[in-house]
Amino acid sequence: MRVLRDRFVLGLAVVTVPLVIALLGPVFAGPPPAREASFTEGAGHYFGTDFVGRDVWYQVLHGGRPVVLTALAATVLAYLVALPLGLAGALTHRRLVEELLLRPLDVLLAVPSLLMILLAATVLSPGTVGLALLVAVVNVPDAARLIRATATEIAARPAVEALRMQGETWWRIAVGHIGRSMLRTVTADAGTRLTGVLYLVATAAFLGVGAAPDAADWAVMVDRNRTGLLVQPWAVVAPALLIVALTTGTNLLFDTALDKRGRGPGGTSVREA
Repeated sequence: MRVLRDRFVLGLAVVTVPLVIALLGPVFAGPPPAREASFTEGAGHYFGTDFVGRDVWYQVLHGGRPVVLTALAATVLAYLVALPLGLAGALTHRRLVEELLLRPLDVLLAVPSLLMILLAATVLSPGTVGLALLVAVVNVPDAARLIRATATEIAARPAVEALRMQGETWWRIAVGHIGRSMLRTVTADAGTRLTGVLYLVATAAFLGVGAAPDAADWAVMVDRNRTGLLVQPWAVVAPALLIVALTTGTNLLFDTALDKRGRGPGGTSVREA
């Protein structure tokens, strides 16, 4: 239990810094400092200036919110679509319905996620909201298949058959029993998926999708300032470290939470008890 507690504290400490900066940074940023020469240090700029002479720290304070909110929105949207699709596919007794629900998703699975986003971006030119929708769409097929597989295994258990014989409604069986039973699996997937979504959002912004070339965005900062990495490294290192801390801390927190759920009061695994 002490190891789990230490991992939880470490994960919380790692993820708190980028989250606080992302969510509260714009509140405390104040007015933008005067511009100086590109890629310079000092003169009141704690982390120097960026490729157009803007204060790096000011850009960092404003650059996290788009990444975090877009990733969270995309993850939530993906599950809002994937959960009903996966449950319906697992619980329907009509093969045709299952095929109509899930087979179209295989088309999306055949194309790499980032390539799909880039192809859609060439036609749609999405903003932040559009990027969240695109990232959600490419995550729906994989999430729906995982939910369907998990729900199918749970639906085959005797307890579910007993509920059907008692005349329980589809909603009570799907949400009340199967949904609760698959919560741990979905939670584990959500932690991993959120990290993948953060990667997709940051990579798309790095490539210019969903963000203006001079936007205050951590991923855009890494891209636009990399030409001055050897001259003024903080313009690249600061946002890059915050992205890494956000993804690493998120994984640690989810892993620790799952380990705690899987252990009994004495630290013994529930499966072993």
